[in-house]
Amino acid sequence: MPEVPRRRRRPGRARLGLRTRLVFAFLLVALVSAVSTAALTYREARNSVLQATQDTAISSFRDQIRQYTVQVPVNAAGLQEAVRTLAKLGKPRTLYVFAEYGTNLRVSSGTSPVSTVVTDELRDRASSNPHGSFQRVLKDGRPYLVVGMPVVLSVTEFTELDTGLVMYAVLPLDEEQTQIDALVTAARNGALPGLAIALVPALLAARSVLRPVRELRWAAVNMGSGRLDTRIPVKGRDELADLAGTFNESAAALERSVAELREAETRARRFASDVSHELRTPLAGMLAVTELLDEEAAGLDPDTARAVRLISTETGRLAVLVEDLMEISRFDARAAELNTDEVDVAETIRRTLANRRWSDRVRTDLPDGIRARLDPRRFDVVIANLVGNALRHGGDPVTVTLCRDTARDGTPRLVTEVADGGPGIRPEALPYVFDRFFKADPARARSAGSGLGLAITEENVRLHGGTIRAANRPGASGAVFTVTLPLDGGEPT
Repeated sequence: MPEVPRRRRRPGRARLGLRTRLVFAFLLVALVSAVSTAALTYREARNSVLQATQDTAISSFRDQIRQYTVQVPVNAAGLQEAVRTLAKLGKPRTLYVFAEYGTNLRVSSGTSPVSTVVTDELRDRASSNPHGSFQRVLKDGRPYLVVGMPVVLSVTEFTELDTGLVMYAVLPLDEEQTQIDALVTAARNGALPGLAIALVPALLAARSVLRPVRELRWAAVNMGSGRLDTRIPVKGRDELADLAGTFNESAAALERSVAELREAETRARRFASDVSHELRTPLAGMLAVTELLDEEAAGLDPDTARAVRLISTETGRLAVLVEDLMEISRFDARAAELNTDEVDVAETIRRTLANRRWSDRVRTDLPDGIRARLDPRRFDVVIANLVGNALRHGGDPVTVTLCRDTARDGTPRLVTEVADGGPGIRPEALPYVFDRFFKADPARARSAGSGLGLAITEENVRLHGGTIRAANRPGASGAVFTVTLPLDGGEPT
């Protein structure tokens, strides 16, 4: 399997992988379930423990109070003995008993006659309810159960007389709190191993989900690199299997379409190459004849002379088109070769302009001594096409400049610019100026060129490993074509 390229992460921005997010989600669900279960279990167990202790304490204290015979009026000594007796009945649990009679008499089984855990709320409820009341109180972090029970006298079987005496039993819930703490500890200790165990199915689930995702990514990378026969094995009947099936169907349709397009493109290129090749021989004869006719045109009548010159011009244009078609066909077939030689670039450009008699029409800024390894013939085509295009479609002045430059990575480069003083290129046409047969001015139906000049120029620049760019000069009229080639030649002399 080919190595899958990784996307570059943005600096300062961490990204969690899909596997990590799936495992986190799985563990989060397991944690929520464990915490919810532990919380419900803790609540039920806590209520059960406290309820059992509470019911027992209330029932026992109520029975003890009913068995207590109060002497009215209540005296302090008898009441003190009574509360101590009631406190002893609570053993082996620690029980504190307090008694309140009216507003002045307060006694207890302990050292302090008044309890700090008996609240005013409980006093009001206990004094108003003949069956008593209770309350759970937390004092200084320690839980207590406080039971308040009024003492009554039975006058008859159905009549009771309130004596004004209220007994309070204070029961520390330390043992119950210890049991509850043990439940919390057990729940916590059970949750941690449960999460560790849940990690195993989380990893397995993430792996089963990510496997088809990785296969889909691998297939997409292969498709992007041109391997259109890539397919994904379809396993199961879930959504991921449907996705794999859809990908395979789309890949098959794309492969068929691309094959048809390639076949049609190959036929078109072969047709253009064959036609151009077949036209060369008759065109050579026609060019020879038109040259003779041009020589004799001066002795012909005006109408015949114009016809002869028209035939000569159109035959020359057709010859240029055929040669350009054959050249572009070589690039399409990857048959174009680069025959490099170390040349003086400025001298090569001057020779190109002189051979076409453009030296007096073009301004130049060509420093001597810049040498580079180039294909002289193809570089001549590049300069000739750019300058000829500027002279035909641009405006004066046409300028050719040459300089050395350094890329960002420190690589030396050769930069050649061809600029003109014309109206420039329409902004919407700039991306298409190097397309074959593209016309920047739709009103211009015919031109002196073949429509392939800039396309051939771009191919020649690419063959050298360089780039070409078309733009309009900022703040001025005119177009600028910039050719950048790697400078592999010698140092300036």
